[in-house]
Amino acid sequence: MKEVLSSVSPKGQVTLPVEIRRALGIKPKDKVAFRLERGKVEITTVPSPLQESYQAIPALEPPRSWQEIEALVAEERAQDAAREGLK
Repeated sequence: MKEVLSSVSPKGQVTLPVEIRRALGIKPKDKVAFRLERGKVEITTVPSPLQESYQAIPALEPPRSWQEIEALVAEERAQDAAREGLK
């Protein structure tokens, strides 16, 4: 691995060299985590909550139109309301 140097600013900030950002896929506003182990620092990317939850719920099988989805939701709400009325 090629060694790339960077300087520490008076505020303790370090700019990640472009080669490192590209290799890790780091973009502006991304979060990174630092881990200190045996005198070495490891930097890893931290996925955003949106990225982590993306496609966490599988798509409906078979695929349905918006009209079908709205009808399913309306039916589910009606069933919930009916159960609440029975209590």
